[in-house]
Amino acid sequence: MAPPKLTDYERKRLENIRRNNEMMAALKVQSKASQLSNITKVVTKSYNVKSEKKPKTETPIVIRRSLRTRGIPPDSKGLDLYANSDSNAVTHNSPNKNDDFVQTLGPIPMKDAYKGVDDSDRSFIESLVRISDKEVYEEELNGHAKKMKIECSLELESLSLDPENIARVVPGRITQMGFCPSNDVKMVVAGNKFGDIGFWNVGQNEIFLYHPHQAPISGILFQPHCLSKIYTSCYDGLVRVMDAEKEIFDMVYNSDTCIYALSQPKNEANCLYFAEGSGGLTVWDNRIGKSSSHWDLHESRINTIDFNPESPHIVATSSSDATACTWDLRCIGGTNHTALRTFTHKRSVQSAYFSPSGCSLATTSLDNTIGIYSGVNLEDQTSVYHDNHTGRWISTFRAIWGWDNSYLFIGNMKRGVDVVSTVQRATVKTLQSPHISAIPCRFYAHPYEVGMLAGATSGGQVYIWTSS
Repeated sequence: MAPPKLTDYERKRLENIRRNNEMMAALKVQSKASQLSNITKVVTKSYNVKSEKKPKTETPIVIRRSLRTRGIPPDSKGLDLYANSDSNAVTHNSPNKNDDFVQTLGPIPMKDAYKGVDDSDRSFIESLVRISDKEVYEEELNGHAKKMKIECSLELESLSLDPENIARVVPGRITQMGFCPSNDVKMVVAGNKFGDIGFWNVGQNEIFLYHPHQAPISGILFQPHCLSKIYTSCYDGLVRVMDAEKEIFDMVYNSDTCIYALSQPKNEANCLYFAEGSGGLTVWDNRIGKSSSHWDLHESRINTIDFNPESPHIVATSSSDATACTWDLRCIGGTNHTALRTFTHKRSVQSAYFSPSGCSLATTSLDNTIGIYSGVNLEDQTSVYHDNHTGRWISTFRAIWGWDNSYLFIGNMKRGVDVVSTVQRATVKTLQSPHISAIPCRFYAHPYEVGMLAGATSGGQVYIWTSS
């Protein structure tokens, strides 16, 4: 029997199928697909939270009846005073603490604040005490000599991000982050918007999570001569110290208003400086156990406090009043405070940091600029454009200095890290990696390891770039 005669349409269809198969074979699509399916997925390290078994309870049946049907007049005493106001303005702009915070004003045992399996943090606590004792011994052995200053010429091309240097340290948005200032351990500590503090020993699959606060963490500070003591400040108005030797989170200070920043000069180990309320700067003296000074320096909240590394009596503050200022602490007194220099932006200034040499100052503002000021009196000004609009769900960008005066590092909205050259006064490189799954917002450079840069996201991840 003769085969059926094909129509023009069927011949055209078979020709298209043959041509498509030849094209797919030439592109080697099938082999590429099999290679992708065989790639092993990168497993990100994360914290472990202990599971609590809740007893089974029967949900009672509640019959709801309105006041009207029960013949009771309406009651207006329970209405929220801010029910018709802008909730954002009340939550973010008010310097007062949220009344919903359930605070524990006394010391909190570390075992009660720990969110992991019971006693699984024992090795971490012991290692922190051991590191602190070693640092003290080395300082006494060297006659309290200062650590060697870092002088480097970093090659940007050498910075890389390896999958093993990625971990989810805390749940939710990271608001503060830093490295443990030690040569013996590479440890990252991060605080989030829920009041959690997470510790990650880089290179080891160990993450320890604690809950000493009830609101966003605004500051994390290692005690310089005792690394087993770590100060934390929070929007709940509390300043606490984690004492690994006593195994407690002790309360240092309780404010009626929010605390937005925490810092300490290198020459004053017994004093803490923190931003309190609407533009206030408070000095806390641990020797007398109370506040020694308080100055109202800005018209709105202070976002960062940074001391000049070469002249610790000079401090820089950034504020939501659209200014950054430098102050001489020796000249502040009374009610009239005059800044050494005032740097004005068009919108809120999120950060103001001195360079490692103290000769330059970098500011980051919501007006989409990075200000670079240099010279003897910081009179030489340069403005570099940078998109700083992160929105409400991502922590604001803050440009930080590297290990010398050459580069600034800041995140961008394309899941990368922009490197700004202070010589060329422009963005000269963008660090990108396929391993970055979220926008890095906050950064911190290791004080003693050149090329070790940490970036934190609003999803709780921490990325560690290293120099190869």
